[in-house]
Amino acid sequence: MLMKEYRICMPLTVDEYRIGQLYMISKHSCEQSDGGDGVEVVKNEPQIHPKHGPGQLTEKRIYLNSKLPSWAKTFVPRFFYVTEKAWNFYPYTITGARVSFLPRFSVRIETRFENNNGDNSNVFGDTPTPAENVCFLDILSDPIPEKHYKESEDLSHWQSSKTGRGPLQKGWRDTHKPIMCSYKRVQCSFEVYGFQTRTEDFIQKNIRDILLIGHRQAVAWTDEWHGLSLEEVREYEQTMQEKTNNKVKSSLNNTGQVAPTRPAFARSISATDERTLKKMGVTTLSDPSASSVPHSPMRLHSTPE
Repeated sequence: MLMKEYRICMPLTVDEYRIGQLYMISKHSCEQSDGGDGVEVVKNEPQIHPKHGPGQLTEKRIYLNSKLPSWAKTFVPRFFYVTEKAWNFYPYTITGARVSFLPRFSVRIETRFENNNGDNSNVFGDTPTPAENVCFLDILSDPIPEKHYKESEDLSHWQSSKTGRGPLQKGWRDTHKPIMCSYKRVQCSFEVYGFQTRTEDFIQKNIRDILLIGHRQAVAWTDEWHGLSLEEVREYEQTMQEKTNNKVKSSLNNTGQVAPTRPAFARSISATDERTLKKMGVTTLSDPSASSVPHSPMRLHSTPE
């Protein structure tokens, strides 16, 4: 198992990012859904956690066929998707991902947001991550894949008219106010002889790129979401979710594929089953004792992967 802790700072507060995160995930997912790839939201249910309070469970299907390296396509079906489940108890989230035909593959991401510049060495309160496994990602200067670069999202040119922040300059993480940090502990496991090391490295590299791009966009789009209420951003999420799901289904049909119905073997691809959830202290809707949990319209609440 390969474990890393990524720390990504942003010129925002944790309260501000609650809105920015939801906006960014919705818009980013829609932009990335094309050509048979993309993100489809299939479930959204309220959850109550005794420690973290009210939250939301979101289940997604992430179609990645065209993004696989050539060596991985030798053992991956032509048409497949990753099932991702995210438990959002902002400012703490848990995300897990599995692939149905690869029972030895799993990804688990814990996230915590704090108003600091990444100097908390034990943000998760258990065992500090070894220094050699901690990676600071700089949304200003760290490189991203060229195909994802947009001048409008280059934070060396960015300036927010609503907040007066920007552009960012070298060393900004040590001087900028306000500042917050997204701490992400990523555990990746692929226990298949001959493929384990490079598969886990490949997954970690892609997660790193996704984190950099998503957090850059959250900042670059500040003027689009700053000032929105939670209700307004959730309405935006619902609209974008429907648009994204339609794009994914249309792309699959255009490539001659049929979007699968929800699999009957959901338990085998769940990031965490109900028994494990109860051990974690999460009350699920299928638990009779959870009948008092109010239902709410389907809304997207998940972290940037």
